Amino acid sequence: MINEQIRDKEVRLIGENGEQLGIMSAREAYKLAQEAELDLVKIAPTAKPPVCKIINYGKYRYELARKEKEAKKKQKTVELKEIRLSPNIESNDLNTKVNATKKFIAKGNKVKITLRFRGREMAHMQSSKHILDDFAEQLADVAVVEKAPKVEGRSISMVLAEKK
Repeated sequence: MINEQIRDKEVRLIGENGEQLGIMSAREAYKLAQEAELDLVKIAPTAKPPVCKIINYGKYRYELARKEKEAKKKQKTVELKEIRLSPNIESNDLNTKVNATKKFIAKGNKVKITLRFRGREMAHMQSSKHILDDFAEQLADVAVVEKAPKVEGRSISMVLAEKK
């Protein structure tokens, strides 16, 4: 809230240089802001009494937007990559998938390993679970199992994350 929008009886006022000007009516505070050719901005509306500050509102909004943008830059997004396997995968193919997973984990991503079953393979789901266990074991030095292997329809999947 700024200027005339502030309807409180009393406000704690902070001057343009950050000095405390004390508790006064909102009307008096607005007059002081007008004299300084600046805006009266409510900074802490939940405080008793609410805290207002005399500042240039346009500059204030610009600073807030800049801080928000800086915070966004420093944020790190973690993607969920997926590696699909089949129950009759050969060891060389499995090693290739393990190397790809190592690269994803090194970049800081989480990896979902999915063991997909088709047709008659569905009858041997439990006997193929060892493939996921071997996969996790090969990556034990760089990754931890975040979500244990779980049957989801026609597939079994687990999630690996970077070891801390």
